[in-house]
Amino acid sequence: MGETTGQRQTGYARRMMPFADLGDLPRQLRRPVVRDLAWVLLSPPLLSAPPCPQRHPLAGSAWAHDTPRLERWLRALDADDRPLHAWLEKLTSQRLGLYYESLWQFALHHAPGVELLASNLAIRSGGKTLGELDIVLRDPQGTHHLELAIKLYLGPADGPGLDPQQWLGPGCHDRLGTKLAHLADHQLPMSADSRSQEALSTLGIEQVQAHLWLGGYLFYPWAGKTEPPDGANSQHLRGRWIRRSSWAGQRDERWQPLPRHAWLAPARVEDADGWPPGTFQSWLAKLDALAPAQLLVRLEPQADGSWQEAERVFLVADCWPHLPK
Repeated sequence: MGETTGQRQTGYARRMMPFADLGDLPRQLRRPVVRDLAWVLLSPPLLSAPPCPQRHPLAGSAWAHDTPRLERWLRALDADDRPLHAWLEKLTSQRLGLYYESLWQFALHHAPGVELLASNLAIRSGGKTLGELDIVLRDPQGTHHLELAIKLYLGPADGPGLDPQQWLGPGCHDRLGTKLAHLADHQLPMSADSRSQEALSTLGIEQVQAHLWLGGYLFYPWAGKTEPPDGANSQHLRGRWIRRSSWAGQRDERWQPLPRHAWLAPARVEDADGWPPGTFQSWLAKLDALAPAQLLVRLEPQADGSWQEAERVFLVADCWPHLPK
């Protein structure tokens, strides 16, 4: 007997979110890199209906059927994060996307039931590099080519926002619609190309299933009723954005900018590292009117003396997105 519609939907939901019951775990961990790792593995994807197949990279791992086992592994790393730091020392770039990929590689390297066959597999022809396959892995469900991406997009100030092309990266150089088209038309089909087949055959791989995994946040205008883009996951992570002249944060609130490398997991700030309201106001007064978009977090005190992120907001120049070149 075939699957019912409900069974198919449940199976798809598990492939999308196999660790939904651990969603709050990143906030419970103390070490920044381990919080980021947990966030990478446990956060929901931006989209539930992308234009190409989507699959959680750990959907075929033993962790997907034994979530307490994954939680124990992450908590053990939180007690001693030296193995993760040693792995991350291989990074030669501060780019957020490469950091995100490296965290996935670490997890897939350790995931029970998963064999990481290749990462950043270069596809070459005639001495030229045509592109890379982010991840090639084998698990009980087959051999998979995975494209990984971490994205933060700001929705339009005017209009419904249903068109993914209206959602911009904070630097205005990237659009959700353009990224999805590139994934669907170039990155995902690459593993079926004859030159990719040659590279895969050297690893003893004859055929792969291609999937994407797109994580991140969507930021909605502070004022307005912008709707999510078509295909957005109803559980996607959210923030807001606001122009500089409209900023009117309460002076008794604790706001703090996040450096780019800390844009993944919800922020945790120890009391000694927190900014009092006066420090934030001084920083804001000195910020150049045409400064790049700044990711701010509002922090709330916790029982253990730390401060946890309550919301995140992109502060952009008044002329955003029409920034001078």
